[in-house]
Amino acid sequence: MNSLLLLLIQIINLFQFILVIFIIATWLINFNIINTSNRLVYTIMDAMYRLCEPSLNFVRKYLPTFGSVDLSPIVVYLGLWFIKSLLIEYWPRY
Repeated sequence: MNSLLLLLIQIINLFQFILVIFIIATWLINFNIINTSNRLVYTIMDAMYRLCEPSLNFVRKYLPTFGSVDLSPIVVYLGLWFIKSLLIEYWPRY
């Protein structure tokens, strides 16, 4: 049973890592530091977009708008951290 817990924690950690990389990459694209006309950059960003946007859009439906500030990545990251903490705390130990 502990191996299943470790697998779930690693999946959450991986998604948190991808989310942070996606946020940083979107900032770099918005400030024209990296360019999406490069095929490799476009492919990587498309894959990260497809992984991260469903959870971000779900949170955006329930968050009020704060102008151009998007708080949904923070809420998703904190939600993942909370789920990970709950799993660690309440997972049955043998």
